Amino acid sequence: MGYSLIPILLFSALWFVVGVVCPFFAPKGPNRGIIQVVLMLTAASCWLFWLCAYMAQMNPLIGPRLNNETLIWISRTWGNPMNKSV
Repeated sequence: MGYSLIPILLFSALWFVVGVVCPFFAPKGPNRGIIQVVLMLTAASCWLFWLCAYMAQMNPLIGPRLNNETLIWISRTWGNPMNKSV
């Protein structure tokens, strides 16, 4: 599985809006700076978590577990018969 540009751009745009645009709409008051920082950190953290999860699916470390009969059938079907003498 490779990457697709559409989800990367879509989710990057979503978290860009949350982290850059939304802090401008924080309500005025003594906690405005804290709310802005919380929005920025939330956006950065969520985007990074999503990106790591998305990239982990491109090249998974654990593959499917197949029994021997299935492996032999796949090998014969794909034109690579397994040598039974080994």
